[in-house]
Amino acid sequence: MRTLFIISLLCLLILNAVMYSLQPQLVFFPHSDIDTNPNAWGMQYSNIELKTEDNLKLHGWFIPAKNKSKKVILFCHGNAGNISHRGLSLKIFHELGLNVLIFDYRGYGKSKGSPHEQGLYKDVNAAWTYLRKEKGYKKENIIIFGRSLGGAVAMWLALKVQAPSLILESTFNSFRGIASAHSPYLTPFIIARYDFNTESRVSKFKGKLLVIHSSQDDIIPYALSKKIFASAAGPKTFLTIRGGHNDAIHKSLTAYNKGLKKFIYNHN
Repeated sequence: MRTLFIISLLCLLILNAVMYSLQPQLVFFPHSDIDTNPNAWGMQYSNIELKTEDNLKLHGWFIPAKNKSKKVILFCHGNAGNISHRGLSLKIFHELGLNVLIFDYRGYGKSKGSPHEQGLYKDVNAAWTYLRKEKGYKKENIIIFGRSLGGAVAMWLALKVQAPSLILESTFNSFRGIASAHSPYLTPFIIARYDFNTESRVSKFKGKLLVIHSSQDDIIPYALSKKIFASAAGPKTFLTIRGGHNDAIHKSLTAYNKGLKKFIYNHN
């Protein structure tokens, strides 16, 4: 029995060592090539450079509204790809009459460095600082929006700055929550390299919250957003849409636009 215990312990240690080293490749899927730009989608834009507190240079786009709006979306995009793969979201925000700042996390697109959890938080903080200091936006006019992995990033920032409004779309409650959803038998035995605990943070957030998720999401279970919503402390709205993780906006466009418009223009 003692020998069996020692062998089992060694196997568990080896498994954890392998899985710990592989977690960055299993979690982050950056794409370096910028395939297009907002001009191709009918929008004017300017390239921007953000500098993080640890001296990394990040690339982003600022897309001005058509109508001199005072409101701006700070968009934290999802995991795979980069800012050049977010055309539909940018067009939706533009049609809603909003200014938009979208940026690439470290290691994505033209941004320097390699992605990791604390680094992503530094990245979004640099974007917030740019909007406040360089662009002069008032806090109450900045809407923080996070999709998928970007939801955890947006949640971190919203709590840090106590933002007045936050939108979380198709996101997960925590790293362990999404890991358990995909590997329920393995996850309890693995040391997690990341936290991304949106469920815990949202319980301390006092601003207005809109949570959007498809009940048919094939990558991030709908139930994980429901956990976030249940833990939210402030005023909150849940919008259920239809379709898979990557096509739900297309399939639910009318309801999606209506929900965003109602939240954005009635949230103050």
